[in-house]
Amino acid sequence: MSEQRMSKADFETLAHFRYQLRRYLRFSEEVTRGNGITPLQYLLLLQIKGFPGRESATVGELAERLQAKHHGVVSLISRCELAGLVRRSVSCGDRRQVDVQLTQKGNECLEQLAGLHRRELLSLQGKFTVPDLTTLGHE
Repeated sequence: MSEQRMSKADFETLAHFRYQLRRYLRFSEEVTRGNGITPLQYLLLLQIKGFPGRESATVGELAERLQAKHHGVVSLISRCELAGLVRRSVSCGDRRQVDVQLTQKGNECLEQLAGLHRRELLSLQGKFTVPDLTTLGHE
């Protein structure tokens, strides 16, 4: 199966999507820093709180969700722990693993930032959409 060449319109569609994505990420970077934490710290808090089925996540699970190396996530967790945003504990289910939970301060910080992110996403409805990739490369 040969791939068809992409048209100028295909490139414009992909470029527009990346532009919209970058604008949202830039908003996120600015709003998190403006609230005293880094974008990665916000993502860590969000992944802990948003982990399916429970209020904690293991270091390995967080590394997967953040698409980061285990040792980098351990460092990130340590910085968040020093800031009073998270706490670690030995997992009840598997004593070899470490569970990470939000502290009250972490919950409050996340609630504030997630509300701002939600508002921004609502303002982008209808403007920021995933392109129909089935039409790319087809004329």
